[in-house]
Amino acid sequence: MTPAQLRDFCLSFNAAVEDFPFNPETSVFKVLGKMFALTSLDGRPLTVNLKCDPDEAVRLRREHPELIVPGWHMNKRHWNTVTVAGGPHGGLADRVVRELVEDSYDLVVAGLPRAERLRLDRP
Repeated sequence: MTPAQLRDFCLSFNAAVEDFPFNPETSVFKVLGKMFALTSLDGRPLTVNLKCDPDEAVRLRREHPELIVPGWHMNKRHWNTVTVAGGPHGGLADRVVRELVEDSYDLVVAGLPRAERLRLDRP
C-alpha cells in the first residue's frame, strides 16, 4: 500500500478528516474529533498507529512480530504500530492493513455517544 492509498483509505470512512495537530509531517486521521490513525506519510518505512482491542493487539503482535509492534508513543495496550510498506521485512498485505484501519475506526466510533454514532449510520 502506498502512502496515497493509505491516506485515501483513511479518508474514505464516514466523517473522517485529516488533521496535523503535532507537526506538518504527521497526519492524524479522526472521526468526530477522535483519532483512529496516526502516520507520517513520508516515513520510511511507512508505518501507521492504529487503535486495537487489547487481546487482538497481543495476538497480532505475536503473529507478525516484525510488522506489528506496540504503539510508538501511544498507550501500548490499545495501540499498535503497523508497518505498511518499505520495512526490512516488507509490509503487511493491503487486505490486512485495510482490515486493521477499519477495525481502528470502528473501535473509535463505538466509543462515541449514541447520538453521534447514529449520525454516522453505525449503531
